[in-house]
Amino acid sequence: MKFFIFILFIVSFQALAQTSKKTVRYEYKKFEKFDFDEIGVEGEAGSPGDLSITPRARNEFRNKLPERTNFNREMKKAVEIIR
Repeated sequence: MKFFIFILFIVSFQALAQTSKKTVRYEYKKFEKFDFDEIGVEGEAGSPGDLSITPRARNEFRNKLPERTNFNREMKKAVEIIR
């Protein structure tokens, strides 16, 4: 009986604690101004003099399938299926 009353007390206390919490709202800045004239950046702002890309060797791969020059048999079968 004491255990039941203890559990009932905890549940009711949690319900009260949840209703008393405030909802937290965040308000963000709508506008922020940066003054870039005050920001001093020192250094060279030049482009590189030579931009080159080394060419790669071209690989030629052998086709594993044999090269066919005549597809007459397959075309005849396709026409016979349509009839």
